Amino acid sequence: MIKRRSFITYFSIGWLTSCFPVVLAACAPSKSSTQVTTTNPPGTGDPSAAKPITQKTADGFTVVGSVTQLEKAGYLQTKEVAVARDPANPKQLFAVNPKCTHQGCDIKWVAEEKKYECPCHDSDFAADGKVLKGPATKPLTTYSAKIVGNQVLVKV
Repeated sequence: MIKRRSFITYFSIGWLTSCFPVVLAACAPSKSSTQVTTTNPPGTGDPSAAKPITQKTADGFTVVGSVTQLEKAGYLQTKEVAVARDPANPKQLFAVNPKCTHQGCDIKWVAEEKKYECPCHDSDFAADGKVLKGPATKPLTTYSAKIVGNQVLVKV
């Protein structure tokens, strides 16, 4: 027959062992559950879905989409860059890294408010990447952007 003290000891060890994986999972760095993995080619499907960058020009700029797509969706976003028009000067483009500087979640453009929002921790960024509201403290990385013909080009 098992003594009460032995039973409590074995039960406690078993309980602690079963909690160990949960503790490890809780302490591991989390990845954004809102990451976009769609790889629609430009001009097909959802215009706001992230698309891979595929075409590079001789001067180091990369084609990220067309002006038509930019006008229709209000912005362009790939895995590497997000492009929106300057709210103060619609002829100028701002290109930023679409990862929040707080914990790396994918940001989304909110056309009505002319800003980027992080869905993970509610940081807000201006079109030029400056922090409007924390917890993020660093601005988004910016890139050079231009329009050539009907193509939007960014130098990443």
